[in-house]
Amino acid sequence: MNGTVNNLYCYPIKGLSAQSLEAVSLVQGEGFPSDRVYGFVRPKSGFDPENPKPLPKTKFLMLAREEALSLIDTNFDNETGTLMIRSDQQSAYFDITTKSGCASASRFLSDFLGISPKLQPTLYSSKPHRFTDVSVVSAAMMNSVSLINLDSVNYLSEQIGHPVEPARFRGNILFSGLAPFSELGLVGKRMEIGEFRLKVVLRTKRCPATQVNPKSGIRDLDLPKLLQEHFGHSDMGVYAEVETGGIIERESQFRLIA
Repeated sequence: MNGTVNNLYCYPIKGLSAQSLEAVSLVQGEGFPSDRVYGFVRPKSGFDPENPKPLPKTKFLMLAREEALSLIDTNFDNETGTLMIRSDQQSAYFDITTKSGCASASRFLSDFLGISPKLQPTLYSSKPHRFTDVSVVSAAMMNSVSLINLDSVNYLSEQIGHPVEPARFRGNILFSGLAPFSELGLVGKRMEIGEFRLKVVLRTKRCPATQVNPKSGIRDLDLPKLLQEHFGHSDMGVYAEVETGGIIERESQFRLIA
């Protein structure tokens, strides 16, 4: 079976907006570049940036709890370390390579969300540690990439009679050309683009974060429940590990191999 890569996204700050990419270079055993390398960690989480350990996603600011995060537009410049945060009311820039810049970004976000000073999160980065949801599974899974089959999203929309935005699923690689939900049966199989190869390792179970409309910030669809009702599971998309590195581009063609 063959398919096409439609979009590429990274999420430099866990829980915040995506950045679209035309192409990306993946390295064997490493995750998606610049993806989830920063996170707003809640107070008393126990996170030590000098000795980072995986934390459950409840220890972070996240869409599952702070749906208003979807109303913020962010952009991270990896070369300068500058984070832009913009809402309808204001925007600001922060040098998050410094402690003072991280603290200022945390205050800005807390003010926007109405978080009291004593509950203000701390913005951390501990590269090569990543704040992925599946980091708690294993180090290898921490460096996996997430894939979304757009044909599955479209089929879900048809079945529930309501448009579903692919952005709800926050995937790195969005593709088309495979039968709806056939990707869930690819665990243990490989996807190949030239010499570049991914191994599918896990189905992605969906959480309440997908309930949030990425444009309105309103919880308007209980997608985990709807997936369960219509398909007998709450999965959308898969995780894959990079077995052989290479460059992947939008509109790249891929094929499935044993």
